[in-house]
Amino acid sequence: MIDIAACAVAGLAAGVALRMLLRPMFASPLLARENYRGRMVATAAGIVLPVAAVLVEAGRAVVATLGGGHQLTELRALPLLAALAFGLLGLADDLVGSGHARGFRGHLTELAHGRLTTGGLKLLGGAAIAAVIAGSRDPNSIGRLLADAALIALAANLANQLDRRPGRVTKVAVVAFVVLALAATNEDTVEGVAVIIGATAALFIDDLRERLMLGDVGANVVGACLGTSVVLAFSFPVRLGVLAVVAVLNLVGELSSFTRLIEAVPPLRAVDRAGRRDP
Repeated sequence: MIDIAACAVAGLAAGVALRMLLRPMFASPLLARENYRGRMVATAAGIVLPVAAVLVEAGRAVVATLGGGHQLTELRALPLLAALAFGLLGLADDLVGSGHARGFRGHLTELAHGRLTTGGLKLLGGAAIAAVIAGSRDPNSIGRLLADAALIALAANLANQLDRRPGRVTKVAVVAFVVLALAATNEDTVEGVAVIIGATAALFIDDLRERLMLGDVGANVVGACLGTSVVLAFSFPVRLGVLAVVAVLNLVGELSSFTRLIEAVPPLRAVDRAGRRDP
């Protein structure tokens, strides 16, 4: 657990530094978007997450050449790939997405009419990236590859569905990460996502206070990296169980609204609203 905690702290430090350095960029009108209360807030702040992951891994590589650590391994490279690739797709949606098509049905309907929305690009590209990652886990089993790829892609989409109120994604991600870290038997499988969670925590207060939004780039990365760590850390039966849960939650988010469901349950409502600005 010490190594996992160290990775989370490194991600937090990198996230704080990047948040400060990128303050002028986040003030750009190009990133201004209206949030759920009609306030203009900087979106795409989640770009901090994949950049922080790269910076931390670069630092580890330098230390390793000096004999003070380990070289990059597959277990750390795959979450890094997920962060960069899903982050790129999310950033495209944040910057040029129109928002007129929502959910699987909306994007697939547009695709059926010969139009690929940024959300559709995110779905197709995310599925492809997830297949690349899953293929390294069980390269000789098409069934396991498809199941693991679905878990990663649906985890990313679930985070996007949850990202409708300030701080919600970070709260859910931290809980999921703690469960993942406690249950994993190999710490190396969790170190990559630990950096991402640490970087996400660096933006938590600004997110809660409506000074910025993680955007799809942030939510995409958080969900995909958590899904990737599950694929790396657990046996196939456990992964199937997690896939079932994630798939059901995706269906709930597609057919209903997580905000409405959370508001209907007092304990969840209290946790969800904790730390936010008054309505």
